Amino acid sequence: MRILTRYILREVTTHALIGVGVFTFVLFTRDLGQILELVVRNSAPLPSVAQVFFLIFPVTLTLSIPFGVLVGILIGLSRLAADSEITAMRASGLGVWSFLRVISIFAVAAWLLALANGAYVAPRSQAAMARLQDQLKSSQISFEVQPRVFYEGFPQLVLYVQNVQAAQGAAVWKGVFIADTSTPNSPRITLAEQGILVSEGTNTLHLRLTNGSTHEMDPKTPGNYQISTFEHTDLPIPMPQAESGREQEPAPVSQLRTTELWQQAHDRTNAMSRWDWIELHRRFALPTSCLVLALVGIPLGLSSKKGGKSTGFVLAILLVFAYYFAYLVGVSLARQGRVSPGFGVWLADIVFFLVGALLLWRAERRPFEVSAWRDRLNPFKGRLKVNGAGVLRANRGEDVFQRVSTRRRVFSARFPMILDDYVLRDFAVNLALVLATFLMLLLVFTLFELLGDILRNQVSPLVVGDYLLSVSPYFLYNITPLSILLAVLITLGLMQRSNEVTAIKATGISIYRIVTPLLVACAVLACALFFFDQFYLPHANKRQDALRNQIKGKPTQTYLNPDRKWIFGEHSDIYYYQLFDSERDQFGRLTVFQFDPKTFRLTQRIYAERAHWEETLQRWVCTQGWKRDLRGSAIEGFRTFDVATFAEVSEPPTYFKKEVKQSSEMSYKELRRYIHDLQQSGFEVVRLRVQLEKKFAFPMIALVMAVLAIPFSLSAGRRGTIAGVAVAVGIAVVYWTVSGLFEAMGNISQLPPFLAAWSPDLIFALLGGYLILKVPT
Repeated sequence: MRILTRYILREVTTHALIGVGVFTFVLFTRDLGQILELVVRNSAPLPSVAQVFFLIFPVTLTLSIPFGVLVGILIGLSRLAADSEITAMRASGLGVWSFLRVISIFAVAAWLLALANGAYVAPRSQAAMARLQDQLKSSQISFEVQPRVFYEGFPQLVLYVQNVQAAQGAAVWKGVFIADTSTPNSPRITLAEQGILVSEGTNTLHLRLTNGSTHEMDPKTPGNYQISTFEHTDLPIPMPQAESGREQEPAPVSQLRTTELWQQAHDRTNAMSRWDWIELHRRFALPTSCLVLALVGIPLGLSSKKGGKSTGFVLAILLVFAYYFAYLVGVSLARQGRVSPGFGVWLADIVFFLVGALLLWRAERRPFEVSAWRDRLNPFKGRLKVNGAGVLRANRGEDVFQRVSTRRRVFSARFPMILDDYVLRDFAVNLALVLATFLMLLLVFTLFELLGDILRNQVSPLVVGDYLLSVSPYFLYNITPLSILLAVLITLGLMQRSNEVTAIKATGISIYRIVTPLLVACAVLACALFFFDQFYLPHANKRQDALRNQIKGKPTQTYLNPDRKWIFGEHSDIYYYQLFDSERDQFGRLTVFQFDPKTFRLTQRIYAERAHWEETLQRWVCTQGWKRDLRGSAIEGFRTFDVATFAEVSEPPTYFKKEVKQSSEMSYKELRRYIHDLQQSGFEVVRLRVQLEKKFAFPMIALVMAVLAIPFSLSAGRRGTIAGVAVAVGIAVVYWTVSGLFEAMGNISQLPPFLAAWSPDLIFALLGGYLILKVPT
């Protein structure tokens, strides 16, 4: 009995660890971009980056441990059932309750681990993460500022920098323009040739400026104008949370210790006690799901005799969705006050406990077959006997050439040959199945994510269905490379496992000839992805973004007139305005600053209460204002006007009507034109330039994934489906981490946009090509 206990526990634990790893990676990728940006910034020390890595894991383990328990039990028991080991154990006297006692050891151990993590480690981890982010804020701000971009992250300050140079622990700014907007009608202007931002405590930064001047004036008396010059000066800048008169926000309930949360929930004067109770119950309900999921998984795993690991994997995914759906419904009802917090949070556990008890009772008295239900639900059941392709797939042991000859050719030309038809058919079927599976997973997760908003805003099911249809093209575009990776691994892996590759090579056909149709197909798919992104995807993304805003309850957005009151002009001038009517082409309280681009000193300043565009003059007609000419610290001229035009102010109205779009909502040409327009106006375009290069680089990932999958599939073909999935997940983890790292480096200008977008493709393509050359042909 002890030997069987250890054997069963080892089988279940091994697959559970794989499941925990996969779910942790999926949840971890949400914060991967933030971590990679910390890695590539000079101001974030490596110990802090390591802290960020480790502090994120406890939060992800809150969900991945229970789901990993379910995966381990279902896949482990399904494998034993498929190999008839369960039948042998039951014949020796082990009943369902014996398996329950054995696996309860594993489930209780996982429950204790999840309970310690959810009630003790995860809250402290989130609190430590918040403190670490606050500590890194001051050191990261100097790197947040991009050259030729208006930065508005400081309270009541607008910052513009001509150039940024990296330095140890900070960034050196060249050509600094600072506007203090505490008095909107008359901002205080400071210009300097150079500036360095250093931290002075947790709430204050000091900006050390060199060779500059400060310009001040009284808005009521524009004739009074003061200019102060300096060689060196320190300008204190408060952090956003240290803004005067602003109260410190309380810590989120997820960051409170369990004892503190208990006391706060029992405080009758607390108006948010319902939320505290929900969080308190959540910390115990999610770990307890290890027990109830095990209760459901044991009878289902024992009943999976024909499907093996694949059946266990499919059941695990379906049960995870079912549990997550029940959990989100209960939490949403609890937040709305329709049910008590305890009942709402524990609803999923209660449902699965009852279902698990019923399944155990049924399995002990009358065992049922999961494969029977699978066959009933299989639409292709019965067609495999008459379809030649189905017979071939069902009888892998037959001679490969006999099976190939029963295929009906799709092509009549000399190329592709019958062998190519055979490989491409399998690849197409596998790719379609993987794409459908991934798309279903993403749609279900998206539905669960929006479930609270759907219930709160009472969104019509038709709107939700329309959104899911509109977001499907975006999901397909993003998951196609990973699906190609899995499809190639499965196709060649099955051929290698059934000795088909060996038989084909025995006839003198090279391995390169076998994989040629796959590479050609993936190249065609890469081109299809590019044209799909150019002609259809932008329109679908606009549609799904509008529907998502409707589900979220956000107001309808026109994306015109961005909330930017500072725009850089075409001729070394900066526009500041308080009102702009885009329909009538009129400004309200317009100020134009002109400066020398070499010395970065102010040379002219124009102010007008009103300004409208005159089409016949091709000029802005300014009314009720003044103009001041400057040279260093001296004022050369000052005059007021009722109506005037200025040749220096020549940007047309279209220059100020910049449409705010997402890069995913534009084609390559539209994005390139958009970047050109925004760059002239002083908007940040570094990230957009990286996305511009990725318009070509991302579709090529489809071909790179095929090149990477070929050598791994030929070497891991005999290790089974789970090994193939593990290899695919491993490759995806490495590739997307490297790709995200290069993209983060491009976003902060540490790499040119071309290298940031294309380097991962080139590196992994060369690696895949080298591994293919090492494969015996």
